[in-house]
Amino acid sequence: MLDNQRRAPLFEALKKHAGKNPACFHIPGHGQGKGLPFELSSQGGQALFGLDLTELPGLDDLHNPAGPIAEAQGLAAKIYGSDRCFFLVNGTTAGIHALVTALVRQEKVIISRNAHRSVLGGVILSGADPVYVWPEVIPEFTVDCGVAPAVIKQVLADNPGAAAVLAVRPNYYGVAGDLDIVTRAAHEAGIPVLVDEAHGAHLRFHRDLPRDAMDAGADASVQSTHKLGGSLGQSSMLHLREGLVDAGAVAASLRLLQTTSPSYLLMASLDLARRMMSLQGGDIMEKALDLARGLRDRLAAIENLRVLTGDCLPENCALDSTKLVISVRGLGLTGYQVNGLLAGRYNVFVEMADFCNIVAFISTGTTAEDCDRLVGALRDIAARDKRPALPPPPAAPSICRKVMKPRDAWFARSIKVPLAGARGKICAEAVAVYPPGIPVVNPGEEITAEIYEYLRMVSEAGLSCQGPSDPTLNTIKIVIE
Repeated sequence: MLDNQRRAPLFEALKKHAGKNPACFHIPGHGQGKGLPFELSSQGGQALFGLDLTELPGLDDLHNPAGPIAEAQGLAAKIYGSDRCFFLVNGTTAGIHALVTALVRQEKVIISRNAHRSVLGGVILSGADPVYVWPEVIPEFTVDCGVAPAVIKQVLADNPGAAAVLAVRPNYYGVAGDLDIVTRAAHEAGIPVLVDEAHGAHLRFHRDLPRDAMDAGADASVQSTHKLGGSLGQSSMLHLREGLVDAGAVAASLRLLQTTSPSYLLMASLDLARRMMSLQGGDIMEKALDLARGLRDRLAAIENLRVLTGDCLPENCALDSTKLVISVRGLGLTGYQVNGLLAGRYNVFVEMADFCNIVAFISTGTTAEDCDRLVGALRDIAARDKRPALPPPPAAPSICRKVMKPRDAWFARSIKVPLAGARGKICAEAVAVYPPGIPVVNPGEEITAEIYEYLRMVSEAGLSCQGPSDPTLNTIKIVIE
């Protein structure tokens, strides 16, 4: 027993990985410190740990800020174009939960079906009643690309009592829908637009990137500054615009949901990242975009690879070029297989993979050497590992039948049953299949014959699932009626 206690498995794994000198195309965007603000990265060893403090005199209180935290949040609000900014130390998830619990409560909320699971968490916590709208999908890449504005307008007309619209923009693949039209339509209906902008903390700092949510008139947005804004992992910001949102209610929800022992290292990294981006953001993003342009061209030249470009998108969408979506279907390999080869054979780590694609993030910490290694690895895989073309993944259903609110289903008595025995039953968990990452079924929705058949094919094909307690889908949780 004591011999086992001499180990620190997580620390050992982290140290081993860091010692590999990996090529990083994933979050946090600082790339193992290369893209951190100098003032933070230069604080090595004991000096860095000396900043790991608590609510001491002169250091303020995140839950009742009146000193340096309040001033830092005020500076962030100015540079990000909001009227109020809140630092988040529980990630963007905490900000999404706070917005839904404070501003939606138990009312209807119009949600893009490709919303992150944190949105479902907020709906369950608050008891909100979701009205889902489905995004369009780019067939060649099987990537969702935003909800058409006309669809949002129609669902607003059909649900006059809705409390808010919650949009995802940009999505995990860097696709940003037309938020201006959505915002105008929602404001005409007198309701706010809340934006999960986890992947958009950098958008404000370069003219060649899509406009950010605040610039497009949104009433609230939550940004993962750690993804591409240069702060430490788990640190985010929530931005509010005065008018249709109650800042006091949001602050109260954050006091309820965020830790009472906030990390001053995370908050300091947000403060320094804001300063770095406000002073150097244009140059930093120009460098990242220049690397992304060159990498996109070099990858597109590799036979049987396709790279997502703005030309592939519907008219109402724009592309964040720092996200490289690379279709590997032409190699006869899945994105999961290519991801495994990149990591195991070449020491190259991308952000994510699905059945059809790999996704690489170009961030503040990405280097030219990293890009060379990714190109070399994919060129070698294309030459060595090509197989016969794969069939496309099964098409996901684009409709749901809600029987209960997600909260009611989540807390209801439930049981695991074989998938074949779940037809016609009410699901007690979420199931999202990648691609496209859009939930097939959420808690409180019926497992219809169409959904069952799709899940059966997914299980047989061994596709990746997020959400279910049994990722193989041999069993699934249903509500005991």
